[in-house]
Amino acid sequence: METSTETGPESGPEKAAAVAPASLSPSRASDFMQCPLLYRFRVIDKLPEKPSEAATRGTLVHAVLERLFDAPAGERTAPQAKSLIPGQWDRLRESKPELAELFADDAEGERMARWLGEAEQLVERWFTLEDPTRLEPAERELFVETRLESGLKLRGIIDRVDVAPTGEVRIVDYKTGKAPRAEYAEGALFQMKFYALVVWRLKGVVPRRLQLVYLGSGDVLTYDPVIADLERVERKLHALWDAIQQATETGEWRPRPTKLCGWCDHQAVCPEFGGTPPPYPLQVRAPESGTA
Repeated sequence: METSTETGPESGPEKAAAVAPASLSPSRASDFMQCPLLYRFRVIDKLPEKPSEAATRGTLVHAVLERLFDAPAGERTAPQAKSLIPGQWDRLRESKPELAELFADDAEGERMARWLGEAEQLVERWFTLEDPTRLEPAERELFVETRLESGLKLRGIIDRVDVAPTGEVRIVDYKTGKAPRAEYAEGALFQMKFYALVVWRLKGVVPRRLQLVYLGSGDVLTYDPVIADLERVERKLHALWDAIQQATETGEWRPRPTKLCGWCDHQAVCPEFGGTPPPYPLQVRAPESGTA
């Protein structure tokens, strides 16, 4: 799960002034590919978004799996992992007060109890997919950042990095949803190839394996990248960044309707739903002479 390190949605009167995008993360790259207007709302307008049960459950499970490796190998058991859930949930709520609204109408606590139970099930399933007593991650929740020769800055957070005694690197990402169908696997691997590109450009090492662990369905998707793969991703990101820069300068961020629109928090300000976007907060480049 990638948590963007770029400026993201903020709420309240202290919202930061809008600035032009300066870097690209996997989640924001995916936003732009999904819908340029969504990218604008999140990165430039910084429109607030309501916390969701699914995303928050994912954050909680990630925190538990990260903290479990603080314990000695022999103590990394499923009961131990589940015992971490209440404390990590408390820490999460303290760091993000807005999460209080998730269960604001759950006076009896039944919905939250069911939600916590679902988090327990995801944590338990992980033990059927990997054996933490035999793992000693080199890094957990690793922030990575590099600047390509073009000047484009790439950044992100990798869930786990394993390094074999031979020096081979494996990048691991936990997903609390279900594995995608085969025809959508390439889209799922985009984030992992993004990370592999950053590691390659940063360390000069091509990761031996990329591994997606789907806790929702109990599947593990692996891919062994080669330099040609990473060069293709690099070219794709450069093209993507060119499009983002053009949209930033012109203020033309077009919506791209898909089935995912039904889950979007910004329907009220989206033209596809009869809304009007807020005034564009950045200076727009004047049309070149002789152009319409």
